[in-house]
Amino acid sequence: MTYRWLIGSGPVGLESAAARLREYGENLIPGLLQTRAYALGLFRPTSRLSTEERERAVEVRLQRQILLTRRLPQPPHLDAVLSEAVLRRVVGGPTVMSEQLARLLEASELPNVSVRIVPLAAGPHPGAVAGSFVVLDFPATKGGRAAPEPSVVYSESLTGALYLDKPDELRAYEDVWKGLDALALGQADSRDMIKRIVGEMWHD
Repeated sequence: MTYRWLIGSGPVGLESAAARLREYGENLIPGLLQTRAYALGLFRPTSRLSTEERERAVEVRLQRQILLTRRLPQPPHLDAVLSEAVLRRVVGGPTVMSEQLARLLEASELPNVSVRIVPLAAGPHPGAVAGSFVVLDFPATKGGRAAPEPSVVYSESLTGALYLDKPDELRAYEDVWKGLDALALGQADSRDMIKRIVGEMWHD
């Protein structure tokens, strides 16, 4: 079985087939971890989408999140690494943002979800150049008779999406991920930072 046919179906098809998602957020909270209010706040009034189109886009995003808590097949493991700047970039106002950060804390308690933060104090790093992306790793076939499908890197832009699966492309993003993994705080320290930023938000 091959997953290449899923590329045409966008991130939803790829996510549902993946065993592990390694996602780096440079600018925004990843879609799989967004609240409704945060997602709506990303669509400014100047958006080319109508109100109905925005609502549909948000609904699709929220439906994707069921992936993380589904019973069968086994849900994928999500390793989310976020820039501290993502936590401090207020979307929709303090109330919306604090609820979003609370959602991050809640998701990080799931057994298959890890949320870690790269502090701004880490300085320039390869992730800041690469921008947001997700590496999708696929499971081995049943019985382990064949090797897993090659991983795919997915990234979005204003005008479309990129699917990268050539060996040199994958190596480049693997190197970026290793660098991010080394710089990111541990899960406990990351949760402490999120809580601290929520507190700062209401005391400014």
